Amino acid sequence: MKRLFFITLLLTFVSMTNAQSVPILNIIGDSYVKNHKRPVEEAWHYKMAQKLGLTYNNYGRNGGCVAFDRTHDGKYNFGPAMYTKTGQMDPAADYVIIIGGHNDAFKVKDNKDSLIMFRDSLTLLITNIRTQCPHAKIGYVTPWYCDYPGFKQVCKTILKVCKQHGVPVLNNYRKGSIIKVRDEEFRKKYFQGPKDTAHLNNAGHNLFLPVGMEWFLKNMKDF
Repeated sequence: MKRLFFITLLLTFVSMTNAQSVPILNIIGDSYVKNHKRPVEEAWHYKMAQKLGLTYNNYGRNGGCVAFDRTHDGKYNFGPAMYTKTGQMDPAADYVIIIGGHNDAFKVKDNKDSLIMFRDSLTLLITNIRTQCPHAKIGYVTPWYCDYPGFKQVCKTILKVCKQHGVPVLNNYRKGSIIKVRDEEFRKKYFQGPKDTAHLNNAGHNLFLPVGMEWFLKNMKDF
């Protein structure tokens, strides 16, 4: 029944898209969006846009944070915080998906002040997106269920802030996630390397694609 419902949603969305102008999807985030060392065409969100007939705009940058400026962070230039970059996005977007928090979690760890900074920056990010893309529905995709300090706190904050601002969340920080990031054998098969806890390979993106599409169709699209 669940699969039939998902297929019905997909067919309804595609038929409505064909009858109207092509909707625009903006994706902003970190290397989950940029897809790290692999082509963005392998990413689940790119494949979803292709299947749904969406115009796809990718604003991802490796190492990016929601809250923290990483322009001069070590030997790499990871760029400014995401909340400062919303002016780069296509203002005609129908949908905006934020995918971030992994790098913020490493910054936050157990520091309460840094967590407050993340909370306030996420609020500002959502506010700035609504200013830049006034007609867009906003959604958030969390990091995976990583076993590092800071991840639990950051993902809990994401859920709280997004609930306050009416932003649907695809919560991947949970034991039941299809992405078994704490399993080394799983990472060998579905991540860009066995020690990688962030970046899916092509097989991993294909595995996650139905999950991402179902969430998008249920929570982002107004029928």
